[in-house]
Amino acid sequence: MTLQTNLQHLTSEADVKKLIEENENVMICCGRMGPMCVPVYDIMEDLEKSGKYDNVKFADMLFDHPEAAIIRNAPECRGFMGLPFTMYYKNGKIVKATSSIQNLDQIIDILDSEFGK
Repeated sequence: MTLQTNLQHLTSEADVKKLIEENENVMICCGRMGPMCVPVYDIMEDLEKSGKYDNVKFADMLFDHPEAAIIRNAPECRGFMGLPFTMYYKNGKIVKATSSIQNLDQIIDILDSEFGK
């Protein structure tokens, strides 16, 4: 099963590792098609389409997939209660992790501070 988004779908730990190894800046939203997750996917799709963040690769991963443990079990996610878990990677390392719904301004603030304008 995959998420109903227009984002790149990651379905394995190997997919996640390959994406973060091959790209300097990566944002992965790990969730479900629920009310807290869909707005984040929509923002990611809009940002990807806008071209403003061509330096960032956007992707999603189904939270309930067994291989999503690479995100679910990351130390940065310890204590997270709400979906989605959103991970920001720079040069293969997690630089930011958020939990629950995020709005456009919150996401842009993270992209700009972690990945540059």
